Amino acid sequence: MAGDTATITAIMTAAIIMSNEQDHIPRLALLRLQSWLSPSFPSGSYSYSHGLEWAVEALYINDRESLIDWLASDLRYGSGRNEAIFFIEAWRSAAHNDLAKLLEIAELACAFRGTSEFALESSQQGAGCLSTLGRVWPDDLLGRLSELLSERHIPPALAVVQGVSLAKQGLPADLALPAFLQSYVANLVTAGVRLVPLGQTDGQRAIASLEQAVLAAADEAMGATMDDLGSAAFMVDLASMRHETQYTRLFRS
Repeated sequence: MAGDTATITAIMTAAIIMSNEQDHIPRLALLRLQSWLSPSFPSGSYSYSHGLEWAVEALYINDRESLIDWLASDLRYGSGRNEAIFFIEAWRSAAHNDLAKLLEIAELACAFRGTSEFALESSQQGAGCLSTLGRVWPDDLLGRLSELLSERHIPPALAVVQGVSLAKQGLPADLALPAFLQSYVANLVTAGVRLVPLGQTDGQRAIASLEQAVLAAADEAMGATMDDLGSAAFMVDLASMRHETQYTRLFRS
């Protein structure tokens, strides 16, 4: 009986702690998180497939299972992993208002692209995101970073822009990073639904199946720094390279 009481007490204590932690997250910040990572946000994400279009044509992806495998590998070992690291490094620097460090991260994020289409994908979405945030939700740190990038002719990387913007809203990293990665995955699943093609329900099944991969990638990135950047998902990069010369294309990457 004493053991049961101790267990119940522990559960109630954990629930109270969780409730208090959630109370410290501004409700307005949660609304903005939903807005900024929404498919309706004008970053142009719908026009990029991250090389999936060639992978589908080459039959590396031909059903829901192969789409899940491809995206899970990208998250854990490929460019998705790097995006997570750039995001969390930008979040940390923004939380400390460290503009010099942010500029360093942004410059490396711009250069750290395996293909020209990956560079286009990141910079154009980053520019669209930065422009909309500046007009609708201006922030001093993001504005100063934007000015410095423009002066140095450095295109903004989407992961850096969103890392800064969500940090400045007071959103904790262990919430903001998985949300960012979930948005990344959901956009690519939507591309897969159109390309394979898959039904909408199969697309949602794919997103659900990738939840643990998203959380695992976020957990790994939380303990990483820029020294841990790197990719071992070579087929993702090769698919992007092949897409550059693909004869018929719906997507820009």
